[in-house]
Amino acid sequence: MTGRRRWSTEEILDTAAELLRTGDAESFSVRKLAAALGTDSSSLYRHFRNKTELLRAVADRILLAAMDGYRPEGDWKQRITALALRLREAFGEQPQLATVWGRYASGGTGSRLVMEELLQALRASGLPDEEVPVRYHRIVILLAALIASEAGISTITPKEYEQAMEQFRVAVLGADPERFPALAHFARDIRPLGADRRAAFEEILAAQLAHIEAQIP
Repeated sequence: MTGRRRWSTEEILDTAAELLRTGDAESFSVRKLAAALGTDSSSLYRHFRNKTELLRAVADRILLAAMDGYRPEGDWKQRITALALRLREAFGEQPQLATVWGRYASGGTGSRLVMEELLQALRASGLPDEEVPVRYHRIVILLAALIASEAGISTITPKEYEQAMEQFRVAVLGADPERFPALAHFARDIRPLGADRRAAFEEILAAQLAHIEAQIP
């Protein structure tokens, strides 16, 4: 009698990533993953103790991909900016996984590589050692929020986008000038959240780095 196929960890993660590309972390389950692999859930628990551990491993693969071939160049601000843009690009190619990273984080090799580079860059800035972990935390929170927000917009369907734009136009251009005078005044210059995302990303990050630079003795 032929035994059930044993799936490797990499094959499990490949299939999990594919399911997450077409769904989300909320609807994802070990049971659905097992069904896609043609096996039972118990066989997957030999590789991962629970759903959260599995999702963290999938997110870590994105971080590993982002760090592949990375070489630190320039000053500390250039290093952090380059790293941030690599993370943005990596999750931009698989936006459904951005929320997984923002929610579940990761404790794998990819995560450690990102942490190491951020900490080294901040240390090279001249910040006192006691300030480095605090500033590191602020940067990671900022990047996770920006990347997850951008990914959320990029995953909506064309129909959902049109509906969102219509709601935006009604909310902004149709604002009552007596009740919302400032909104009515700036209405034609306000842009929807999906506009100029990269420019906004870089500007917000630059502002955070400038704030850090101001704290350097």
